[in-house]
Amino acid sequence: MDSRIRDHADVIVDHSTDVQAGDRVVVSAPPAAEDLAVAVYERLAEEGATPVMLAGGQKLYGEDRASRAFLRTVDTDDLAEPEHLTALYEETDVAIRIRAPDNATEQSDVDEETNAAYQRAVKPTREILLSTRWCLTQYPTAGAAQLAGMSTEAYEEFVWNAVNKDWETQREHQEQMVERLDAADEVRIVSGDETDLTMSVAGMKTLNDYGEHNLPGGEVFTAPVPDSVEGEVLFDKPLYHNGREVEDAFLRFEDGEVVEHSAARNEETLTEILETDAGARRLGELGIGMNRDIDRFTYNMLFDEKMGDTVHLAVGMAYAECVPEDREPNDSATHVDMIVDMSEDSRIELDGDVVQRNGTFEFEEGFEG
Repeated sequence: MDSRIRDHADVIVDHSTDVQAGDRVVVSAPPAAEDLAVAVYERLAEEGATPVMLAGGQKLYGEDRASRAFLRTVDTDDLAEPEHLTALYEETDVAIRIRAPDNATEQSDVDEETNAAYQRAVKPTREILLSTRWCLTQYPTAGAAQLAGMSTEAYEEFVWNAVNKDWETQREHQEQMVERLDAADEVRIVSGDETDLTMSVAGMKTLNDYGEHNLPGGEVFTAPVPDSVEGEVLFDKPLYHNGREVEDAFLRFEDGEVVEHSAARNEETLTEILETDAGARRLGELGIGMNRDIDRFTYNMLFDEKMGDTVHLAVGMAYAECVPEDREPNDSATHVDMIVDMSEDSRIELDGDVVQRNGTFEFEEGFEG
């Protein structure tokens, strides 16, 4: 077995989920990720954990052929919480999900209304899942390499460089931005002539994602005060959502709510996302990518949102960990990230001070305030 696969398994079990003896672990993995699943199972045995395997890389939102068949056939009135899956996760300490996509467009002919209805149905299950020590990661496949425009060998190198790294050093690097965001009241994001967005983060908590849940990690993120977002943003990196590519998504906010939107391609997909529920028209997340080993766009949000020189914003659900106990997080059945390229003619301001210009942070070499 490739030593990089065993290293990947070590990171999942030791760093991302900190598996202990007696932990009840659910592992979801499709056949294409069998080598990584085998390595993870060996490590779980060494730690004295009790694993259960869900074949097919079971995903609450559906991405494989079976999920597609179900979503294309089901009457949306029959969609309901999968209470048996909820019950499983209620008894779970650690949930590990390994993606290994072979066809990124498998869901492209499932209508967005059905997808949105399914998101609403599985929301209670997802909330229980997120209360475990969970980790989402990816095994490199030829299909994912093709989508990224890379050879399989080059894509494998890309994935494992992003995953198998010194996460403590990455944590320390990102903590500098966490401290700045936690001390700030207002964030302003400017990029070119199309993006000028302000929001309050007063009282919110910034989380340091260094591979504990998403693997790879490499971002810091927080939740905006829901009604504080004002201005316009053009997401100049494509959004790949349920097999559909949305290009140049544009949002205009007033009093925290999307009041205008458009897209150069697949605007109807963006519309359906925003119509999921009332919370889908508000921002649930502000994230800043800081993983310099992710240096190219691959049409895969798990990697792309961590890319250095980017900011991502998510409409929909806010992570409760970012919100003080005396406030209500933005509630939605959806959470969709979209990316702004900050590498040129761009800046991030905190309370009027520039902390990143053209993708370079104030604590990095080459910063020009």
